[in-house]
Amino acid sequence: MWERLIGCGNWITKSVTKSADMDIAIYRQRRQRVIEQMGEGVMVVATAPEVPRNRDSHYPYRHDSYFYWLTGFNEPEAVVVLVGGKNPRHILFCREKNEEREIWDGFRFGPDAARETFAFDEAYSFDKLDEKLPGLLENQPLLAYLIGRDMAWDTQVMGWLNTVRSKARGGAHAPSKMIDARIWLDEMRLIKDGHELALMRRAAGISTAAHIAAMRTTRPGQHEYEIEAELLSSFRRGGAEAPAYNSIVASGANACVLHYVFNNKPLRDGDLLLIDAAAEYGSYAADITRTFPVNGRYSAAQRDVYELVLAAQASAINAVRPGNAWNDPHDAAVRELTQGMIDLKLLEGDVDGLIESEAYKRFYMHRTGHWLGMDVHDAGEYKLNGEWRSLVPGMTLTVEPGLYIRPADDVPKVFWNIGIRIEDDVVVTEEACEVLTNPPKTVAEVEEVMRHD
Repeated sequence: MWERLIGCGNWITKSVTKSADMDIAIYRQRRQRVIEQMGEGVMVVATAPEVPRNRDSHYPYRHDSYFYWLTGFNEPEAVVVLVGGKNPRHILFCREKNEEREIWDGFRFGPDAARETFAFDEAYSFDKLDEKLPGLLENQPLLAYLIGRDMAWDTQVMGWLNTVRSKARGGAHAPSKMIDARIWLDEMRLIKDGHELALMRRAAGISTAAHIAAMRTTRPGQHEYEIEAELLSSFRRGGAEAPAYNSIVASGANACVLHYVFNNKPLRDGDLLLIDAAAEYGSYAADITRTFPVNGRYSAAQRDVYELVLAAQASAINAVRPGNAWNDPHDAAVRELTQGMIDLKLLEGDVDGLIESEAYKRFYMHRTGHWLGMDVHDAGEYKLNGEWRSLVPGMTLTVEPGLYIRPADDVPKVFWNIGIRIEDDVVVTEEACEVLTNPPKTVAEVEEVMRHD
């Protein structure tokens, strides 16, 4: 069982196969939208650099999300330049074709093939960036780029502007305005289109299957890293490029460490295991957390805390609907959790007073969600003009309440070292929301999947 399709509220264990097809027209259309928003001017966005791991080895390469969102191009040493105005131009700078380097490092498009394949008007060698950019900026009213993201890049941009300024006696002028390109790009990336949601559903399906595999694999006496290995293996079997973020596999007291990543402790009978892990597929992230008993059965205290967190998540998901404010799901979760903490004798007082004083933060110290997309904490502002922004269809976010109960004299001992988080990914629809991630979640479902007989 557990083999129904994601999107219908069901579980899968089948792996998915990544399509080699990529609709380049989508990226061209995105660039054109940016040009229309920008008007007269030039936008310059570079991809991420390769990062050395040690000596002559690099970390696995991952492109910059802004750059890839505009281009679909995933090679390092690349820059996209968009020229607005009456004669818009889409320009790519990338590495030269080099047969010798391809023997060692693999295929490169080179400017000619990249121009044709990725629907650019022009393409040049990356080595010509300093030669070409001053001319592209000359006599333009505006320059947009990711200001302050990388000091070396800021210095390079200033060099191009100074080159243009040096021609002032000949009548040339540099852009008089500089704007952070994220002003436009973040708002566009915030609302996911059908192409993006299809990729996110695939990432969700792969990640769901991995969590089910982890539940089925877990036994007392194993180590956290063995379960992490199962997750990573499942991601790759499903066709994912990589984990979307560093996996958290936290047992016992480690589950009360929000960003625990050591993943090296033994799994003890009677402890809970909190797994916060998900895959990246087609450059889009999923983000799932499940918390389950190492021995397959929740204790009475674990069940009480777990069902409280589950109820808080249900209340928060119910508040994800168009027209509601971004903070409404968080407020709903906090109210549910605070009442539950009173019932469990973790807090004393009335709900409104404990919320106003933020006493609940002793056991629930993080927000209930974040934007999700190409980055696990994705682009987009949470407030506009000082007010929480309204949810609209296409926004994709996580819903992840939790409780983290560390030992203390005023905390019932039965709850010591219980850390629970339950996280799913949802997209705002025309009427409410769609839950993209569906690993087993109720106590009965989890215990059934973990049954080892």
